[in-house]
Amino acid sequence: MKRLYKLLLPLSIATVTTVTSQAAAKSVNHTIKSGETLYSIAHKNHTTIEKVRKVNGLKKGTKLKIGKVLKVPKNTYNSKTKKKKIAKTSKKTHKKIKMVKTKANRSERRLAKTLSNVEFKTMAKSGSKKSNKFSLNDIIFSSKGKNKSSNIARLAKKKLGRRYVWGAVGQKNTFDCSGLTSYVCRKNGISIPRRAIAQSKYGKYVSRSNLKPGDLIFFDTSKRHRGYVNHVGIYLGNNKFIHASSAKHKVVITSLNKKFYSQRFKGGRRVSS
Repeated sequence: MKRLYKLLLPLSIATVTTVTSQAAAKSVNHTIKSGETLYSIAHKNHTTIEKVRKVNGLKKGTKLKIGKVLKVPKNTYNSKTKKKKIAKTSKKTHKKIKMVKTKANRSERRLAKTLSNVEFKTMAKSGSKKSNKFSLNDIIFSSKGKNKSSNIARLAKKKLGRRYVWGAVGQKNTFDCSGLTSYVCRKNGISIPRRAIAQSKYGKYVSRSNLKPGDLIFFDTSKRHRGYVNHVGIYLGNNKFIHASSAKHKVVITSLNKKFYSQRFKGGRRVSS
């Protein structure tokens, strides 16, 4: 009678055999081509550079030879995990951007509130309830003495012929348009904004027919008539005004009746009454 024997393998050997066969099944042979790097090879097969080095016994800095065959593990990292990490990073970035925008908006609201309070208090002191057509954000100032307007015009005339320099407010007797107006006002104890567009919202609105010497007058000198103020001068009377002209490269006196300026006139401001 024949006896049947069962051959039992140790568990450890069976396990090693299974792992080895799985590893072999997941690896592919790759022939190195011109221009390829370990990164491009690993990326193409969804694995890492470290695992390609480990399988082939390559050290860091080893140069790849064209035509050499490498064993490359496939699909050794989970693409879903990578996508989740990217999604988490983008969410964090979005939250940071949102926080920055929120802080900026809060700062703007606080500034607007502060300016609004200053305007209200100033108008209450002056007792003026008149609205004007030039801006809703006007602040009306009172001045000491009746001669400030004429002093503004007189001082401006002393700068006639001085050189125009963009951004200058009196350095070495040079000026740009709003630099000249802010300079002569400051010398007369009147503090006004630096830029022409901000100056056009400061003081009391004055129509062309009611202009007096010392009033600031504003223009839109842009080629396309964009509708906003970008130039300022000082009215001298008799339809003449003094201004720092970028075209003439100096401080000059010009007639307000001149077609170019007459058509581009935007309004006047009285900062000394």
